Amino acid sequence: MFAQLSFSAFDWLPILLGVGIAYIVFGIAGFGTALVAGPVLIHFMPLAKIIPLLVLLDFVAAFGNWLPARKAVARDELLRLLPFMALGCSLGVVFLLQLKSDLLLLLMGLFVTAYALYSLMVKVRPARLKGLWAAPMGTVGGLFGALFGSGGFLYAIYLNARLDSKEQARATQSALISCSTVVRLSLFLIAGVYADTGLLLLAACLLPVMLVGLWVGRHLTLKLSREAFVRLVTWLVLASGLALIGRYLSG
Repeated sequence: MFAQLSFSAFDWLPILLGVGIAYIVFGIAGFGTALVAGPVLIHFMPLAKIIPLLVLLDFVAAFGNWLPARKAVARDELLRLLPFMALGCSLGVVFLLQLKSDLLLLLMGLFVTAYALYSLMVKVRPARLKGLWAAPMGTVGGLFGALFGSGGFLYAIYLNARLDSKEQARATQSALISCSTVVRLSLFLIAGVYADTGLLLLAACLLPVMLVGLWVGRHLTLKLSREAFVRLVTWLVLASGLALIGRYLSG
């Protein structure tokens, strides 16, 4: 099966490690796979292939996170974000398949890095965001999710500022990412992206690594307090932003 893919034996080690670590991060934070795996995978395939590949894996991972905790989902927040997320996903898929995304990659990296630095340096923050923030957060999160596979950090920012319970925030974020992947999967199917059997085969090869990473991440996050969880997410966001800027500069 591996021989059918255009990777050498030396290529597989960084690919498997990158994906495994990405899903440890996903198991902890509920997002970030493309921001962690992307800088590795970009050396072996174009961005327009990486995002559909990770969408397939993210769907399984998000569904696995959401199913055991579905009763903790904050339905009001989920329904408030969904239409804007769907709009952003639709726009992002069009841009991904039609436009060069280098400049957007840099802008996103700068925005993410600036937000994370602000969050880590400024101790006094508003206790809550207003519900109206669902519109920009949902739309831009969907747009970035489709373009770069990395819109989940915006959902995390919004939900952690709206919900007091870490379990509710995680469950709602997982449900939202599951819905997002359904939208993106559908759009990629319509666009014919998954007619590439090599892409489907690669996803099947990476599935066991994804499951192991997810299991490790879930067990790590059970030991964190809400404050430590939010701070860890912020550090992950900072690392992701710097990785995006580095990917732009190296490209």
